[in-house]
Formats: sequence, structure tokens, C-alpha cells
Amino acid sequence: MQEELFTSGRNIPNIDPYLDVWHWPIALYLFLGGLAAGILFFAALFYILGKDEVYPGAVKKATVIPPIALSVGLLALIYDLTHPLYAWQLYTTFRIESPMSWGAWVLLIVTPIAFLWTFSYYREAFGGIESKLKLFNKLKFLNTFEAWVIKNRMNMAYALIPLSLILGVYTGILLSAFNARPLWNNAILGPLFLVSGLSTGAAAIIIMSKSMKEKHLFGKIDLGLIIVELALIAHMIMGYYAGSQVQLEAVELLVGGEFTLIFFGVVVLLGLLLPAFLEVGEIMGIKIPVIIPALLVIIGGLVFRFVMVEAGQLTRYLY
Repeated sequence: MQEELFTSGRNIPNIDPYLDVWHWPIALYLFLGGLAAGILFFAALFYILGKDEVYPGAVKKATVIPPIALSVGLLALIYDLTHPLYAWQLYTTFRIESPMSWGAWVLLIVTPIAFLWTFSYYREAFGGIESKLKLFNKLKFLNTFEAWVIKNRMNMAYALIPLSLILGVYTGILLSAFNARPLWNNAILGPLFLVSGLSTGAAAIIIMSKSMKEKHLFGKIDLGLIIVELALIAHMIMGYYAGSQVQLEAVELLVGGEFTLIFFGVVVLLGLLLPAFLEVGEIMGIKIPVIIPALLVIIGGLVFRFVMVEAGQLTRYLY
């Protein structure tokens, strides 16, 4: 039997404050949102640069992932809601000071654009599937619709650049906006989640690409993003140590606490340092299957979200 002595009206379980209600659906949603944002950013960027034929994996092939990722992520989010049937009410207003409102509206815009982008390359990138389904022969209006989408592809690309960046940053700001949770209350989370999303997006493109030239390029891009991500993680931890007592106690979960092994072992070591080491070797000419560091980066990005969501809910202000 464990006794708790309350010397004030604070720290009452389930009352002051209580937020141990976010579990795997939220972590999965944050990961898939960042992954989709990363892929869409690179697809739009390289299309605007006129490199869609040089790097088809980024612009054409990998873009099949964002519509699926965003759909699954939204389903996970709705599944986690206490009253999922009322989720539509988010779209009856827009609150400029609310990260959740920003995220809801950005997702509403990005998701259909992601579907349209994939559709615009459907016959070109996935001709084998179309030869079996013959959808364009059965549904004649698809030809007209496809022509319209292709005509507006550049407009979609220009829209996706800022929208994907906002989506990537939002996945981190959604947590950092919770002032009552010391581990989340850190301004670095927005940029950190954005860079992590771009990194997992680059890794997904490496897996989807069939061109060694493209794999090498995105291996270098991913290496640069990993270096930035490591720097942001170091800055985040130093920020906790320079903060108040509650932030010092919060960071103990990651440094010397119950999440230390998974954070430093899986996220930092296996998800960042090892892939960086392998990508450096690949750049230097050592034959390394590029799918290995790419998969490690994706796994590390997923585990990172789970760690931050779970650990953050255990931290609190008692002073």
C-alpha cells in the first residue's frame, strides 16, 4: 500500500491536472503527418525545380504514401477522440491562437491535394496497375479530370511547399502548446518534428526510388537532416537543464529515467547515429544497402513520437 501526503491542493490524480489519455493513435498520427509532410515537400520542390524526370521516385513514386498516411493518421486521430462523431465541429470555426485549429484546417487542405497529386501521376507511374484495372476506359470522365489536374500541377506544387512545412511544424507545436507539461513546453519541438518529418520523408523516397543517382542524392539530404536533428535534440536537452526545477525533473525521464534506453538506444543511436554512419560510408563508396539506414530512420522517427507523447504526459508542474 502506498501513501500520498498532500500538503496542498495540488497533485490530485485525475484532477490536477490529468492528461494520461494520449496513447498510440496520437503518436501514430504525429508520425504519419510528419512523414507525409516530408514526402510532399520534396515532391513539390523538385517539381518546381523541373527535376521530376530526373528524380521520379520523389516526385511520382513516393507520393503514393502521403494520401494513405494522412488517411490512416486521421482515422487514428478520430479513433482517439472521446466523441468522434463531433469531429466535424473543428471546421465550423478557425482560432488563430490554437495549434489544433491550424492543424485541422491544414490537413483539410493538404489531404485532397495529396490525392490529386498522386492521381496526376497514376497512369505514368503506375501504368501496370491501370493496364489491369482499365479505369480510364470504364470511366471516361477521368480523362478530362486528369488533364485538368495535370494542368494545375504547378499550382499544387507552390501550395504544397508552405502547407507541408506548416504540417510538419504543427506536429511538434501541437505538443509544445501544452504549457502544463514541462517536457512538451519547449519551443524546439516544432522545428525538431519538422526536421524529423523531412528526414523520414527522404528515407521513404530512398526506399521507393529505383535510381541509384536519386538514392545517393537523398542519402546526402537525409544525412544533413540527421545532423540538424541531432543538434536540435542536444539543444532541447540543454534547454531543459537550463530551465526550472520541473523541467530538470522532466528531462530525467529521458536522461537517467525510464525512457533513457529507448530514447538514446533506439531513437538517437539506432535511428540517427547508425544511419548517419552508414550513409557516410555509402557516400564514401562503401557498398551498403541503402534500405537499411532508410528503414532505421523511419523506425527511429516513429519511436521518437511514441517516447515524447508517453513521457510528456508523466511530467507536471507542482511548484
